[in-house]
Amino acid sequence: MLFTIHSFSDYYVGMAIVHIGIGSNIGNRQENCREAVRLLTKSGVKVLRQSSLVETEPWGVADQPRFINMAVEVETDAVPEQLFAVLKRIEKTMGRTESIRWGPRVIDLDILFYDDLILDTDGLIIPHPSLQERDFVLIPLAEIAPEKIHPRLDRTVAELSVALSEKTLLSEESDTP
Repeated sequence: MLFTIHSFSDYYVGMAIVHIGIGSNIGNRQENCREAVRLLTKSGVKVLRQSSLVETEPWGVADQPRFINMAVEVETDAVPEQLFAVLKRIEKTMGRTESIRWGPRVIDLDILFYDDLILDTDGLIIPHPSLQERDFVLIPLAEIAPEKIHPRLDRTVAELSVALSEKTLLSEESDTP
């Protein structure tokens, strides 16, 4: 079922399946990601699946340490704004502070998909607006949800991952003399 809404209060389904991206490039990156998963569980979010930890190049700002990224599939009765608040609270608890956009961070938690919801508000856009452009999102997400269909693009995560890989390969080949 496809939904397009413009405020959080328009949408409530009971239990939702949500995909969350997790990343860290400060401190013990692997442990930071694992701790975020533990804190999700402590917050009442049921973790159904989690990907491997994947080391990736930084995106947006190149001059920073490499990231460890992963994705989790969770079940929650929290509406999108409540879940977003939980994620922000976990980031704060773990020591994340505001810095430059796409800069280093102890932890980063993003809602990638919330069921098949399409949500566009001032504070939150679902699906995550750039996930199809980011291998650090698609690689771990494809591991746990390859058949998940992007509700805006009508393509599976696996298809998006292959398309991005091909685009990256073509870009690298054109750079070769």
